[in-house]
Amino acid sequence: MREYELKRGTGKNLEGDGLRKIAADVFGDVGTDGGKVIVSHGALEKLVVWTDGKKLFVDTTMKPGVPDHVATDTIKAYNAFLERATGLTAKERGKRAKEAAQKGAA
Repeated sequence: MREYELKRGTGKNLEGDGLRKIAADVFGDVGTDGGKVIVSHGALEKLVVWTDGKKLFVDTTMKPGVPDHVATDTIKAYNAFLERATGLTAKERGKRAKEAAQKGAA
């Protein structure tokens, strides 16, 4: 499981049905289980995502041995979803994760 920080103010967009709507826009067909959104798309056998209003939690199960084009499309969709849900680009998410790791090591 991975957790991602949310850009300030982004948590309000994920409240209620917001997270499911973002996932549906990016991945198409989505399901829900309580407050969790469940997706199966491309190389993602199962993607479970939820939020506490401050962080986005993502648990993934991948399909092994998918063709390269499927893997590439899946990565693009996953990154697009994370950018919309967290309000941060891949570069910004990486920078924040690196800073958090450095704080944890100190």
